[in-house]
Parts: sequence; structure tokens; C-alpha cells
Amino acid sequence: MRRVLTAAEMREADRRCIEDVGIPGAVLMNTAGAAVWAEAARWPGPVGVVCGRGNNGGDGFVVARLALCAGRAVRVVLIGEPAAVTGDAAVFLRAYERLGGIVVPAPDPETAARETAALRGSGVLVDALLGTGFMGEVRGAARAAIGAWPEGIPTVAVDIPSGLNADTGEPGGAVVRADTTVTFACLKRGLLAESARPYTGRIIVADIGIPEACLEGLGTFAPVEDR
Repeated sequence: MRRVLTAAEMREADRRCIEDVGIPGAVLMNTAGAAVWAEAARWPGPVGVVCGRGNNGGDGFVVARLALCAGRAVRVVLIGEPAAVTGDAAVFLRAYERLGGIVVPAPDPETAARETAALRGSGVLVDALLGTGFMGEVRGAARAAIGAWPEGIPTVAVDIPSGLNADTGEPGGAVVRADTTVTFACLKRGLLAESARPYTGRIIVADIGIPEACLEGLGTFAPVEDR
């Protein structure tokens, strides 16, 4: 039996961990990114990371920093402008850049499509574009990036493949097809939906240090088969 959370329940668990227990959000983000990098590192060659402006993108900046420190060639495509990245995500964006990392801003659909397609020489791609807070239809530059996603390159999704609804598993018009999804702390309800199956690949639930007390009373328990 595995604990399964909605997106709102996961946000509440994060809140309890950060506000009630006092574990900084940056610590959780760094641990989450390290879990994704542990999986992405299995594939050799250059690392391409497509980041959004929010916390999902922050996890991606952690991945990029760790890949760079491991001696890998790294290229980050940011779907947006660096100035729009704030909070913990900005901390890890700056750390990556200060180590010499390359960030390519792609705020409009044309640039997003072109720069995402240019990652076709990567050995592995990391989808850190849209997180569990996504709902509705993918639009604009994010949709263009997903539409231009290079085929045939192993892709690791951060928490949930971009474009999937974390609660329902329904596609939002455009979805990244991941080979592996590294989701954090608990399974998200949408990952178990039949509609999500073509996009998630293998699902790994990574412990990012959220105490069990922060999960008390949240979610449901379900028998879950390994994928």
C-alpha cells in the first residue's frame, strides 16, 4: 500500500515541513534535484534541461548544477526570462550560472521550439518545465517546447511529466513523454490514471526528507503495482 496525494495535499505537506518543522524549502529542492540527477546520470553524454520559472524549474537548476559538477556538458533552456525566476528556484539558477553554467532564455514560442529542438544532441533530457500545480491546457512557449521535444532521447521528468494534470492524469493538450518520472515524497493521484500511462515511463518515488508527521491525515492509501 502506498500513500497517494493530490497536488493540494502535496502543497500542504510541503507547507508543514517548511513552516511548522522549519526545514527550508531550498533544502527540499536540493534533495529533490539530487534524486532526479541520480536517475538522469545513468545515461552518458551531454545533459539537456528544460526549465520553467517555478519550483519545478528550480529542481531542474539543481540537476543542471550537479551535472556540471560531475563534469558533464550541460545546457539549460529556460522557458521564460531569468528575471522572472524567484525564491528558491532563483537561488539554484544563480548557483548554476556562477559555476559557469549556460542558460538559454526562451520566453516566446518560436525561441522555445528552436532551443528545445537544439537539445537533440543530448545524451539525456530532463523535463523540469511544468509541475504538479499545472491545470488546464498547455499554452504559449511551454506548448511550443513540448511540441519540439527531441524524439529518441531518454527523458527524466521532474515530479510529473509536463502537461499532465497531477490529480486526474489527463493530458493538457501537449505532454512530455518521459522514460522515467521521479516524483517526490509520495505518488500523485494523476500518475496512477490510465490516461497518464503513455507518458510517465517508470515511476520512482524519491524520499526528499519530508517527515512522516507532515503527511499525517493527508492522501489515501492504494495498492500500487510497479511500473
